[in-house]
Amino acid sequence: MEKSTKGSQYARSLIEASLDPLVTISNKGKIMDMNEALTNITGITREKLTGTDFLDYFTEADKAREVYQEVFANGSVADFPLTIRHKNGKLTDVLFNGSVYKDKQARVLGIVIVARDVTEQKRIAAELTEAIVYAELATGIAEEAKMKAEDARKVAENAVKAKQQFLSNMSHEIRTPMNAIIGFTKVVLKTELTPKQKEYLTAIKTSGDALIVLINDILDLAKVDNGKMTFEEIPFNISASISAILHLFELKIQEKNLKFVKEYDSDIPKVILGDPLRLHQILINLISNAIKFTSKGSIKVSVKLLEEDEQQLTIEFGVTDTGIGISEDKILKIFENFQQASSGTSRLFGGTGLGLAISKQLVEAQGGSINVHSIIEKGSSFTFTLSFKKTTKEAESEPIIEEPDALISDVKVLVVEDIALNQLLMRTLLDDFGFECDIAVNGKVAIEKLESKAYDIILMDLQMPEMNGFEATEYIRKKLKLNMPIIALTADVTTADLARCKSVGMNDYISKPIDEKLLQRKMLLYLTRAALKKQNQSRKEEQSSKRKYINLKYLIHRTKSDPLLMTEMISLYLGQTISLRKEMIESSKNKNWKELQVIAHKLIPSFSIVGLSPEHETLAKNLQEYARNEEKPEEIQALVLKLEKVLNLACKELEIEMNLINKTTP
Repeated sequence: MEKSTKGSQYARSLIEASLDPLVTISNKGKIMDMNEALTNITGITREKLTGTDFLDYFTEADKAREVYQEVFANGSVADFPLTIRHKNGKLTDVLFNGSVYKDKQARVLGIVIVARDVTEQKRIAAELTEAIVYAELATGIAEEAKMKAEDARKVAENAVKAKQQFLSNMSHEIRTPMNAIIGFTKVVLKTELTPKQKEYLTAIKTSGDALIVLINDILDLAKVDNGKMTFEEIPFNISASISAILHLFELKIQEKNLKFVKEYDSDIPKVILGDPLRLHQILINLISNAIKFTSKGSIKVSVKLLEEDEQQLTIEFGVTDTGIGISEDKILKIFENFQQASSGTSRLFGGTGLGLAISKQLVEAQGGSINVHSIIEKGSSFTFTLSFKKTTKEAESEPIIEEPDALISDVKVLVVEDIALNQLLMRTLLDDFGFECDIAVNGKVAIEKLESKAYDIILMDLQMPEMNGFEATEYIRKKLKLNMPIIALTADVTTADLARCKSVGMNDYISKPIDEKLLQRKMLLYLTRAALKKQNQSRKEEQSSKRKYINLKYLIHRTKSDPLLMTEMISLYLGQTISLRKEMIESSKNKNWKELQVIAHKLIPSFSIVGLSPEHETLAKNLQEYARNEEKPEEIQALVLKLEKVLNLACKELEIEMNLINKTTP
C-alpha cells in the first residue's frame, strides 16, 4: 500500500512538472483530473474544472469535439491546433496531443490530453512572416527603384546619343558648305587680285577658319563628355614633337614683340609611347591662350621629367606668361565650359572659353592632372602632368619626298563625293596638283568605274547615298582585290572612327574643310609608297627571271663532260618532266590525290641530276606528303603552281644548255 502511494505521488509530481496543460477526460467528455498548468491557462480552479465538460474551454467547440472523437476512434492524435479561452477572455493557441488510456482488461477508460502552448511560436512565426512580407515589399520597392533608375539611365543615354547624333549631323551639315567656302577662297586667293579683293577674301578665309575652330572645339568637348574620345599609343619623338609645336607660334610671338623661352629636360627619353596628337592639342590651347592674353614680357614653355621607372615616365609640361592674369574668384571656373576670366575677356580677346575645358578633360582622360597659378597683371602659369610608357621602338616617320616626279607621273585619281560643290573643289585642287581626276557620286558608281579603269589613288567621302565610303572600301578590298591607296574625306569628325577606317582597308583620312597642302602631302606620300613598292616588286620579278634554276655540275661529273651523253640525258629529262608536269596539273584539277602523290614521287629523284636546289626538292616532298594524307587542298594547289613554274623555267634553261652543247660539238 505504501509502495502504491509513493507511485501515485511520483506520477502526480511528473504531471505537475509539465509546463503544458495536461488533463484526463472520461468516455463522456468530462474532466477527471488536470495539472496546475490547465488551471492557469483557463483561470478556473481545480475543483470547478473537475466534472465539467471538456469542450467548454475551447473557442471552437466543434473542432474540439472532432479531435476528441478522433482520439477514441484512432487511439491518438498529434498537433491538432485549437485555442483555449481564459475566463477573462485571453486566448491561448495550443497544439492538441491525446491518446486513450485503458484498464487491465484493455477497456478504454478515457483519454489523456497534453495541450502545448504555441503562442510564442506563433508570434515568432507571425513576425517572421511579417518580416518576409516587408522584405518582399522592400525588394519590390528596390526593384522598382532599380527599374526607374534603369529607365532614367536609358533616357539619359538616349539623350546623349541624340545630342551626339545632332552634333554629328550638324558637323556634317556645317562642314560641307564650309569646305567649299574655305577651299574656293584659297583657290581664288592664288589668282591675280586687286588689293581690296585680296583683303575681302582674306577676311572671308579668316572668318571661316575661326568658325571651323569653334566647330572643332564643340565637337571635341562632346566627344570627351560622351566618352567617345580615343587615345592612341604610338611611338613618337617627343623632343621633335614639342619643337614642331613651338615653331608654329614663333612668328606670332615675334609679331607681339614677346620673348620666347624654351626649357627642355635632356633626361627625357627620345622616343616614348603616347598620343602626340592630343598632346599637341593641349599645348596649342595653352600656348595660344598665353600669347592671346600677353601684350608684353615673355612666354615660357617647359618640359620636365618628374619621375620614371622601368616601364613608364611622368612628364610635367608648363606654359607660363606675363599677361593679364586671373583673379582668385575666377580661377576655379576657367576650366568650365564656355567660361572666361571675365565678361569682357571674350569681347577684348575673342574665343569661346572652350580651350581650357577641353585641355583639362583631355589631360584627365589620360590619367593626368592640370593646375594653374595666377596673379592679376603679373601673369599665369599652367602646368599639367602626363604619364607615358617607355619603348625601344623607333618613332613613326614619313619618308621625305623631295622629287616625287621621279616616281610619280600621270596620276589618275578617283574622287568619290556626292556634293556637287565639293566635286568641283576637288577637281580644281587636283588640277593644280597636276593629277587627272574622275568623279563618282557614290560608292556604287565608284565600283563600276574601278571595274573598267585603273586608278592610282582614291579619295573617298564617308557619308553618301546608296553606298557609303566604308561599304565601298570594303568591297574594293575584299571583292575587287584592289590595293591602291584610299584616303577618307570626312566632314563628320565625331564619328570618323579611325579604327573603322582602318578595319575596312582605308590608308588614312583627312577632315573637311580640306587643307590642300595636307591633302597634297598625304597623296604624294601614299603615291610614292605605292610607286616604291611597285618598283621593288618589278626588281624582284626581274631578279627572279634572271635566276638560274639548274646547275649542270653533277651532270658534267657523271657524264665526264661527254656532250653526246649529256644531250641524251637532258633530252630524257625534258621528255619525262614535260609529261609529268602536264599530268601533275591535270591531277591537281581533278583532285586525284593518289595520282598526284605518284607524280611527285617520280619528280623528286631527277631534281639532283639537273641541279635543282634542295628547296625545290622540298616543295615536291611536301606535295607528296599532303597528297598521300589527302590534306590541305589549298596548300596542294599552291605547291603545284610553284612546282609548275620551277619545272617550266628549268626546262627552258635545259633547252638553252642543250642547244649550246650541240653548237659547240664538232
